Parts: sequence; structure tokens; C-alpha cells
Amino acid sequence: MEKRKLGRTDMKVTRLSFGGLFVSKIGGEYEKARAALLRGLQLGVNYVDTAPGYADSEEVIGKALCDSKKPFFLSTKLGGRPQPFEPRNKDHLRQSLEESLRLLKRDHVDILMVHEPDRPGQHDWFESWDPVAGPVCEFLEDAKKKGLIRYTGLGGTTAYELAWIIEKGNFDVVLTAFNYSLLWREAAEAVIPAAKKKGMGIVSGSPLQQGWFSRRYDETVRDHPPPWLSPVRREQFLRLYALLDEVNMPVAEMALRFVLSNKDFDTVLMGARSVEEVELNVAAAEKGPLPRDLLAKLDEIGAMAPFRPCEEPAGCGFGWDRRGPGGMR
Repeated sequence: MEKRKLGRTDMKVTRLSFGGLFVSKIGGEYEKARAALLRGLQLGVNYVDTAPGYADSEEVIGKALCDSKKPFFLSTKLGGRPQPFEPRNKDHLRQSLEESLRLLKRDHVDILMVHEPDRPGQHDWFESWDPVAGPVCEFLEDAKKKGLIRYTGLGGTTAYELAWIIEKGNFDVVLTAFNYSLLWREAAEAVIPAAKKKGMGIVSGSPLQQGWFSRRYDETVRDHPPPWLSPVRREQFLRLYALLDEVNMPVAEMALRFVLSNKDFDTVLMGARSVEEVELNVAAAEKGPLPRDLLAKLDEIGAMAPFRPCEEPAGCGFGWDRRGPGGMR
């Protein structure tokens, strides 16, 4: 599998990597998650991303991969524990990292990210919104000196606030999720240019937009559109589905290969939950970038709605009864 140097780090990561959001033993899924992880490494994947907020993902990854003979890089994030978590409390930051290392069964992680610093109100990480000063950055630098982490990063889900933090801060890697896919392109407007200017490694999360592109929703979009679905987004989906029929390609394959076609991304996280999904993702990645003429057609469709309508959920909302911006019932 093709490898790329992750920004200014010394890490050469595979273009396709493993996102740990859905790796869990909840509901008796441990063996399934373990098998998926080990199959990914067996097929050449060498980068795994997780976080304390991803249910018991850290514990599962630590247990599943502690005996793996395949080399891999590991990234996790700050936050989520102890409860209540105070993001500017150095003792809490220390406890968060120590617990991650215990669960992951490692004495260090390759990358430690600040989790969603671009969502005020979830965790107010920085004093007066200054990402170059305060307890968080001091803690990260101290953890580096102690050999507990090798590099620092940001993991965010917005486009413009995350870009602002990148420009003001001094981090090694950025993970941008929910903002670059077949129909969502906001990361290309702000996050990617800001990160490239700083020489940061760039990781893409949610290439399938957390369900929007894991399968097709033809009947819903065509005959029963939910009230929050804007007319322009509906037309986008209809045109996308017509294009999929034209080229005879599954939507998940097109979605993954589309993100991999962007050379600005050093690696793309797959959210596989099973061996079958891992194998499908790897097979799609090995087909390489999409043809230029197909990318041009997708750019035309993407340009129909360059910015996300305000009532639209980040993850797939088909089948959910939503009311108002971000509302749900």
C-alpha cells in the first residue's frame, strides 16, 4: 500500500488508515472489532486513530493489537476523563493521557491530538481563544519532553474555526472530519490551505460522511425527502446517483476513492466495523484515484452547494425525524 510522509513528522503512513470510532466490544463485538483491526494491519494499514470519547475504542485497540507483530503508528486524543473534565486543568490533562496509555498498553503514542477545539462549549481548551498559550500547549510540550508523545495534533469537525486555530497555533498534524467528501467540500476552502502553509500532516476523517455514502437512499431522496433536506442538496444526491448508475460504481467505493484522489491528504481514515468492510475499503483504495473526467463531473455536482445548509445534520440524517437547525426528535 502506498505510503506518504505525514507532514513534517518522520512518520510514513499508508494512504488508507484505520479510524477507531466504531471499534468497540459493546454488544459483544470485541472479536469482530479485533478481527477487523488485525486484518487491516495484515493488508498493510499502518496508522490507527482513536480517542477517549470513542466509547471503549482505546481498550479494544490496546487489547487487540498488543501482540501484533505488524508495525503501526497510533494516534489518540485528549479529553473525556476524568469526569467532569476540565480542559485547562493540567492534572486532568495528565490523567487523560495516562489512562489512554494504560488502555492502549503503550508507554507512548505517536500523536496526541486536542479533540475538537473548534467547538466552543464542548471543551473550552484555550484561554481567550489563544491556541498558542495556556495549560494545554504547555502540557503537550511537557509530554513531548518526557517521551510520552512524539507529535501534537488537532482533531476537528468545522472548517473555518479549525483553520483559524491552525494559523495561530503550532501543531504537527490535523485531522479534519465531516468536511471533505463527495458533496461536502468546506475543508478545501480553509483547513487544507492553512495546514499546508504550516507544513502539517493532513488526515481526512469520515470519507463516507458517517453514513451518507455508505449506501444509497434513492427512494428517500426521490420520493420521501425529509423536511430538513434542502432542494439543492436533494438535487445533488439525485445527480450523484445518476452518475453512479452511469459509471456502474458503488457509492462507498466512489466516496473513498474521491477523497484518496486528493493528494493534499496524507492518509484517509476508514471507519470499518468488520473484516468484510476492511477488505472492501482496501480493494477500493487499491484501484487508485478516480479518473479526471469523473472528478470533473463530481466537481460540478459539488459546486451546486458549496456550503452546508444550516438545517442539515453532520452525520447521515435519512431516517431521522429532525426539526430546525440541528434539532432532532
